[in-house]
Amino acid sequence: MSNTNRKNGFLSRFVGDKAFYKATLTIFLPIMLQNGITNFVGLLDNIMVGQIGTEQMTGVAIANQLLMIFNLCIFGGLSGAGIFGAQYFGQKNDEGARYTIRFKIWTCVILLAVFTVVFVAFREPLIRLFLSEEGDKVGDLDATLRYSSEYLNIMIIGMYPFALSQIYSTFLREDKETLLPMIASTTAVLTNLFFNYTLIFGHFGAPAMGSTGAAVATLISRVVEVAIVVIVPHVKKAKYTVLNGLYRSMRIPGDLALRMFRTSIPLLLNEALWSLAIAVVMQCYSVRGLAAVAAVNICGTVANLFNIFFFACGASISILVGQLLGAGKIEEAKDTDRKLIAFSTAGSVVTGLLLAAASPFIPRIYNTADTVRTLATQMMLVLAASMPIHAFNHSCYFTMRSGGQTVITFFFDCVYTWVVNVTLAFVLSRFTDMPIVWIYFCVQFSEIIKSFVGGALVHKGVWARNVVGTPQEETT
Repeated sequence: MSNTNRKNGFLSRFVGDKAFYKATLTIFLPIMLQNGITNFVGLLDNIMVGQIGTEQMTGVAIANQLLMIFNLCIFGGLSGAGIFGAQYFGQKNDEGARYTIRFKIWTCVILLAVFTVVFVAFREPLIRLFLSEEGDKVGDLDATLRYSSEYLNIMIIGMYPFALSQIYSTFLREDKETLLPMIASTTAVLTNLFFNYTLIFGHFGAPAMGSTGAAVATLISRVVEVAIVVIVPHVKKAKYTVLNGLYRSMRIPGDLALRMFRTSIPLLLNEALWSLAIAVVMQCYSVRGLAAVAAVNICGTVANLFNIFFFACGASISILVGQLLGAGKIEEAKDTDRKLIAFSTAGSVVTGLLLAAASPFIPRIYNTADTVRTLATQMMLVLAASMPIHAFNHSCYFTMRSGGQTVITFFFDCVYTWVVNVTLAFVLSRFTDMPIVWIYFCVQFSEIIKSFVGGALVHKGVWARNVVGTPQEETT
């Protein structure tokens, strides 16, 4: 075979034509834009809180680390039903999709009850896990505890509109409606930005509330988001026909509920244990002092803005590949998935270079110690170099999830994180004098092993299956 033929064969396997990218970008761009606006405003929020001191910034970061566990449990709990939802929408099966929404409602009710009790009863002990007397002597631990507790106390209320907005946003995306969630999210983050500016610093006659003002602003923005994403579909029921009769009953056929439960539990456990693992890794970093926690917070917030490319690719895989599997187009699903993974990984090389270029400048904006700024810059460079690895693994995860292989994704994502990342962070932080940046480097680049596992699993194609059967099976 000539070199030209080999090249053309490679391109045809991993690079799509104009029609492919046009269809992909219809889904991808609104999701990326939504995530981009959300994370950009999140960065501005973080900078604003960072202007009032290391203690308030770190307190908010610790509270958000705990809230991330709730957020990802919601994500995981809804994802199992979402696999069925994407495939039902691919079949144009409204009744099946309606059952998946009801399942999501029940899931959120249970999770809200559990996390409300945990955060109310154990708020301060959980926060204290991240406060260490060791390491760099930067910041006041008691003040950090107070700010974090005040912030979390308000954000407990914000969990309720967040959960409801996720129920509606996810079903809309499964139906390829990405514009409305984007509008709702954009409106919410702009609302959050305005009230952050107003309430953190005390503008327009409002009191200067500091980090508490940031929590109130987030709560207001979540109410705005849920209002848009719930009211508009119910007003336009002719378009969103799945909502017709949704609340006449909360019944779900027993067999379908059991199958969704079996699919959801590994994903819920995965997100719960994975987010808990990330919190444990953060706690390991905190052994090096508040400076390490503050630097990781800055680095993570900035990185989220640059991660929007491969995050949107993962969401696109779950929608596009999931619908093809639901329609029984297995080979087309495999081809689409392969090209989306290549698109995600290649694009993340570019975004990684952009993050590296920005890393010396962004930490200077924060009103914090030079030690924190230096650590944040160094950590950003580590993340920039590892970004293509994370992009590839992220795409592999969503590939396996799209076909309902939730047990495999549990081992691939959660078990790996606990066995490798957590163990590595714990051992290096407790039993060595290794600087925090090198611990961070080792943890991030340990994902290389995961890439080989994910690549092999995706290549075998065991994930490519229809999990919902035919429309007649679920509506009779």
